[in-house]
Amino acid sequence: MSNRNGARGKGGTAVAEQRHDQGGSARDKHVPVLLDRTLELLAPALSREGAVVVDATLGMGGHSEAMLAAHPGLTLVGLDRDTDALRLAGERLAPYASRIHLVHAVYDEWADVLADLGLTEVDGALFDLGVSSLQLDETARGFAYAHDAPLDMRMDPGAPRTAADVLNTYGADELARVLRTYGEEKFAGKIAAAIVRERQKEPFTNSARLVQLLYDTVPAASRRTGGHPAKRTFQALRIEVNAELDVLDRVLPAALDSLAVGGRIVVMSYHSLEDRMVKRAFADRTKSRTPVDLPVELPGHGPEFRLLTRGAELAGEQEIEANPRAASVRLRAAERVGRGNA
Repeated sequence: MSNRNGARGKGGTAVAEQRHDQGGSARDKHVPVLLDRTLELLAPALSREGAVVVDATLGMGGHSEAMLAAHPGLTLVGLDRDTDALRLAGERLAPYASRIHLVHAVYDEWADVLADLGLTEVDGALFDLGVSSLQLDETARGFAYAHDAPLDMRMDPGAPRTAADVLNTYGADELARVLRTYGEEKFAGKIAAAIVRERQKEPFTNSARLVQLLYDTVPAASRRTGGHPAKRTFQALRIEVNAELDVLDRVLPAALDSLAVGGRIVVMSYHSLEDRMVKRAFADRTKSRTPVDLPVELPGHGPEFRLLTRGAELAGEQEIEANPRAASVRLRAAERVGRGNA
């Protein structure tokens, strides 16, 4: 397994590791979202001879396993900041060890990872954004508000900042900004003031105390119509701890730039902030750069990409019933059709 923060394993190829601390396999724990549609959209690009795909959010390897099984000539580069996920994915993908490179990296390190592997372009790119099934299901990671757990929320367990750090050190205005911007929480100011008041009595360490504060702070009428009062705050804290939107903003141009002509990208988002960023990035690349007053397309100024989906595609009722985490997914896809001069 490769590590952007340390030594690269032999050949950059992941070797399966035995799991001693958790029961069950990655396959048992993970149901990939929109798997069939993802395979369908990427197939024309991945079936080419010598094709390379980057799974930027490897997780437990469900999408990657399916792509490798469907395309015997495919080489996969799998990125994840979560070392536990990389270990599980390495176990799952061991039958394909000769054509995989699993790298411990945040996906905005995209260009550096490809350079390390000697790759100048790739044929496919896959992003399954947000928190993974592994992270949600491991109570001690603190992502889920349904169980009392340490306020951690780090996708990379070795990262320096936790959700408790945010709660205990940010000023009221900064906390309100995080909750309002990343959680779209309309009671952000009220919640931030309550957090600052309560942490003066005792620092926040576990989720149950924060959930109780949110129950006490969010008006009852909003709780009846707006879902669980902790949902938006936990989302906001997770995004802040992991700098998710900043990372996504940096990686989208790098991923699009790296695609070969005919290469395809699929992005699955789970909240409106992510989806708007993806929509905007795709829109910028599917526009002509020929001045609007010219009657013909200037050479090298046509669109670089074409959209493969009409708007954002949603999961169907049958998939949501089988995998409730698919309920909020928004899938967008595009194909590179040319290269501009600039």
